[in-house]
Amino acid sequence: MNWTDDLTACAALVERGDPLRFRTAMLAPVAKRGALFALYAFNVEVSRAPWVTSETMIAEMRLQWWRDALEEIAQGATVRRHEVATPLAQAITPGQAQLLDELVAARRWDIYRDPFEDDADLDRYIDQTAGHLMQVAAEVLGQADQAAVQRAGYAAGIGAWLRAIPALEQAGRVPLLDGTPDGVARLAAKGLSALDNARRARADISRACMPALLPATAAEPGLKYAQSHPQAVVEDRLPDAGLSFTLRAATGRW
Repeated sequence: MNWTDDLTACAALVERGDPLRFRTAMLAPVAKRGALFALYAFNVEVSRAPWVTSETMIAEMRLQWWRDALEEIAQGATVRRHEVATPLAQAITPGQAQLLDELVAARRWDIYRDPFEDDADLDRYIDQTAGHLMQVAAEVLGQADQAAVQRAGYAAGIGAWLRAIPALEQAGRVPLLDGTPDGVARLAAKGLSALDNARRARADISRACMPALLPATAAEPGLKYAQSHPQAVVEDRLPDAGLSFTLRAATGRW
């Protein structure tokens, strides 16, 4: 992608709203960074849309705006002018637009106060948000087995979800089906198991995709700590990505 003022705005938005993915995008080849910044800026915009207003109808309209833009991309139609939507249309395929539409649809959960129906409902939310985002990012960079990337995305999503628990509960949401220490530990264990499964299939993911997979690596220390110290989740004291993330990023192994 040719660098534009829109991509400069996207990069700034990601740097402010998602510092981790900004760091990982900067590890990608220069020619691919613009596409990642457009994708991650889209994710920042969508993830915050349900939270910028207390009016559910307005929040629904904000998410629908993005679904309409993605439909335009998926159909090959003229895409509305917007500093994020415009470069996003140049960065993704129609099939990827459909994946991202599922991401936006899943974010409707954030608008309301209803709990997840069951474990499968929570897993679907994580898969369609973190998993789909990682899948598209990986495809932008290279060849990757979809199932393996989805597992890594699930691990990254659970790690981020556990970090968000205090803020979600303060906002009146019910983020956990089982908020007991055992329930939290089991959820963290599921995230670690997904990461292990993804790494077993590392040979099916090209090395070029590494920057897209690094958010899963960044989640690992928090997941391990949450499994052994589940109370740390509600106390908002999970550890940061740490040295292991830096070392893996430097060696190209997620």
